[in-house]
Amino acid sequence: MNRDRLLATAPLLAAVVWGGMYVVSKWGFSEVPPLALAFLRIFLGAVVLYLGVRATTPARSFSRAEWRRFATLAVWLTVALSTQFVGTDLTNASQGSLLTVSTPVFMVVLGAAALGETLTAGKVVGTAVAALGTVVVLLGQYDVHALTGGSPVGVGLLLVSAFSFAAFSAFGKPLIDRYSALETATYATVLSVPLFGALVPVELFLRPAAYRSVAVTLPVVGAVLYLGVVSTAVAWYCWYKGMEYADASSVAVYFFAQPVVGIALGVVLLGERAGISILGGGALLALGVFLVERSRRRERGS
Repeated sequence: MNRDRLLATAPLLAAVVWGGMYVVSKWGFSEVPPLALAFLRIFLGAVVLYLGVRATTPARSFSRAEWRRFATLAVWLTVALSTQFVGTDLTNASQGSLLTVSTPVFMVVLGAAALGETLTAGKVVGTAVAALGTVVVLLGQYDVHALTGGSPVGVGLLLVSAFSFAAFSAFGKPLIDRYSALETATYATVLSVPLFGALVPVELFLRPAAYRSVAVTLPVVGAVLYLGVVSTAVAWYCWYKGMEYADASSVAVYFFAQPVVGIALGVVLLGERAGISILGGGALLALGVFLVERSRRRERGS
């Protein structure tokens, strides 16, 4: 039972890894055009995940209906990452961080509406408290006036990205329950590779100058490897692994840790400044996670 409780919190590790992407970006992966970077990330992640499946799970024969379900996840994934990368390129850090908070909210809604999950008072209150804590941290870190800057198109793309990743998370739950987190993450990622690949020529046609200025440096290579191996293969497996032991609306709360971890790592590793809001907001985030986790345990009678 303790093992199940521990594995139910695996998405927290994924959120920590995604928070680390903020620090990685400082090392120069912005040198790579956004959709090309997304393709490289997915390709590397798919290779690592597929090798993991071949090494640890027996060969399976999926029906056409099941392959369609994996393909649907691949489409949600493609939309989520492509709009995230382009949207981030068109907005500023404060907008991107705040819009990220909408992902777990969408997950809770989809979990209840599409999967029939029960929304207990603990889940609702805990999610709201965690969201408030994250917003407190972000408002203390960024200039509030910057929220009005950036491109409206970029803001719209980031909202589409948030909803699409929530759908990728929630709609993966039935396949995770039937097979495993590793297999679901793997086949969804593998099927998304050609979709991301098809976007690269479009970006090349629309932004040829961005490709001519690409510099293959050690920081860029390291950033791409981090994105592909750690923040894709490892993090997506951990994210789905939590849903082997908890429903989507419970797992969602861990996503709030992503921007908070990013800011904390920026302070520790990059010497950036942070106000006292990170302590108060972090405490609210922790309280929200505690409330959701306590509600989940009560539902399971553990």
